[in-house]
Order: sequence, then structure tokens, then C-alpha cells
Amino acid sequence: MGSTSRANQKSEQAAIRQTVMGLQEAWNRHDMNAFASLFAEDADFVNVAGAWWKGRTEIEQKHRTAHATMFHDSTLSIEEVDLRFLTPDIAIAHVLTSLVGQRMPDGTVAPRQRALLTQALQKQSGKWMIVASHNTDVRPPMPATVNATEPSK
Repeated sequence: MGSTSRANQKSEQAAIRQTVMGLQEAWNRHDMNAFASLFAEDADFVNVAGAWWKGRTEIEQKHRTAHATMFHDSTLSIEEVDLRFLTPDIAIAHVLTSLVGQRMPDGTVAPRQRALLTQALQKQSGKWMIVASHNTDVRPPMPATVNATEPSK
């Protein structure tokens, strides 16, 4: 890869990171219009509970509702972003996040939660847009269990 290609890839990586960091900025301002603007019109979003939202409008509406209640006082921090280009105009981002301040149904504050977003981004009209996002809780590993049918040693 020539120096021009490397320079271009670094520029594209910076542009993708700007889109991804925009999620944190919009979340922490509780500006769901700005949050949704980072998604393509026909984007998909799967939340940590497995709800599948289709289209920018639904993504905005569902996040707006949640920010009026459980996420009203929350703060999102992006801890790590890992990028991989599939084509010059399509990339995958793995985004490790931390969330504090989420309210539980009983009003108590939930402990800090970590999540891993897997996002597909596509360059559309010169701008990197999120076309799909899947949010997964990061939990401590489960202790290894012994298969009950295996004899013990």
C-alpha cells in the first residue's frame, strides 16, 4: 500500500471515529436528534435486550423515550474503538462503552455497565453513516462448568 493510500485510510479512520464519538457527545447531551443523525435513513439498531429498531426515525424515537426516563441522568463513555475496512466505503467498528447513571424501574441507580457495539458503517455522499448497530452487554465471564455426563476424575 502506497503512502497516499495509507494517508487516505488514516483520514477515513479519523472520519469514522468522528462519527462514532458523535454517539457519545449526543448521548451525553441527551440530544437524540443529533444521535439519530449519525445513522443512515434505513439503518438497523439492535439494543442490549434484543429489540430491533428499523430506520433512523424509530432509532431516534426509541432512544428519545429511554432518555426521558431510564437514561435521563446517564453518561456514556467510549473506551475503545477498533476499525476494519471491508471495502473502501464499508467498515466495521467494535466500540467498547461504559455507562453510568442509568435508573432502574424502582428509581435506584444501576451499577456501571459496559457494552460492546458492533457497527457497520458506510460512506454515503462523502459522510460515514452507521447502517447497522448491535449493542451487547459485556459481562464477567461465567465460571467453567463441568458437563454432568462426564465422569469426575
